[in-house]
Amino acid sequence: MMGGESFRVGPFEFASRLFVGTGKYADFDQMAAALDASGCQVVTVAVRRDVLGGDGQAKPQNILDYLDKERYTILPNTAGCFSAVDAVRSARLSRELLEGMGNRGAKWVKLEVLADKKTLLPEPIGTLEATETLIAEGFSVLVYTNDDPILAKRLKDAGAASVMPAGSPIGSGRGILNPANIELCLEYLKGDDPDYPVIVDAGVGTASDVTIAMELGADGVLLNTGIAGARQPVQMAAAMKSAIEAGRLAFKAGRIPAKRYASASSPLEGTISPAKL
Repeated sequence: MMGGESFRVGPFEFASRLFVGTGKYADFDQMAAALDASGCQVVTVAVRRDVLGGDGQAKPQNILDYLDKERYTILPNTAGCFSAVDAVRSARLSRELLEGMGNRGAKWVKLEVLADKKTLLPEPIGTLEATETLIAEGFSVLVYTNDDPILAKRLKDAGAASVMPAGSPIGSGRGILNPANIELCLEYLKGDDPDYPVIVDAGVGTASDVTIAMELGADGVLLNTGIAGARQPVQMAAAMKSAIEAGRLAFKAGRIPAKRYASASSPLEGTISPAKL
C-alpha cells in the first residue's frame, strides 16, 4: 500500500485495503493471476459452495488448493445463506475446516444473511441475530449489510468487528448508488471511533467505483464480480489495486469544497486590463 499505512480489521493487520473474492473466474489459474495482480492480502471464500461438494464432503480438487496460505489470509463467508440458522451453521463449518488446515482465517467470518435470490439484499433481522450468535461464540464478524446507518450502528453495537455496507446489489456492477447513505453509515460508525473499520462491499463494476468508495472515507473495499467478470480480469485487478490507493490518498489529502460558481485558478486582482494593452 502506498505510504506504508497499515489497516487493522478484526484480529489482523494488513497493508492492502482491497479484499477480493474467489468466485466466477474462468479457471483457478486465472483466479490466482488476478489475485496476484490485485495486490490483495485477504481473499474471501464461500466454504459451503466453493470448498465442499453437494454431499458435504471436501472436493477432490478445490479452491483452497490454489491459494497461497502463506501469502493470503482467507476470509470465509456465508454466501448463499438465507436464514440466521443457516449462516451460523456455515460459519461454524468454515471455522472447523480452516482450523483443521492450520489457517489463521479460522478466527473470523464474513457474515451474509440474504433476503431473497432475486436481489441478494441482506435480511436485516436475520443478519443482526446471526451477528449476535456468532460473536457470543467467539467469532470476529465482518457483516454485510445494506446502507442503512441505523442498522449499521446496531451491528457495531452488537460487537461486529467491521460493518460492510453495500454499494449496490451483489454482482450488479452499479457502483455506489447512494453515496449520501454511505457517508451517513461512516458518520454513525466512526463518529466517536475513527479507527473502526468500515468496508464497502458489493456492486463494484470498475475502478472508479472503488475510488469513490475510498474517497468517501471507507477503510477498504471488498469485490469479486468486478474483477472476475471483466473482459480481462487480470488487467482489471491491477486497475482495482491502483484505484484503492488513489482513493485513499485523495481522502487523506482532502478534496476542495464543491462550489456553485467558478473560481479562477489564477487571481483576477492585479492583472492588466485588456483595454490597457
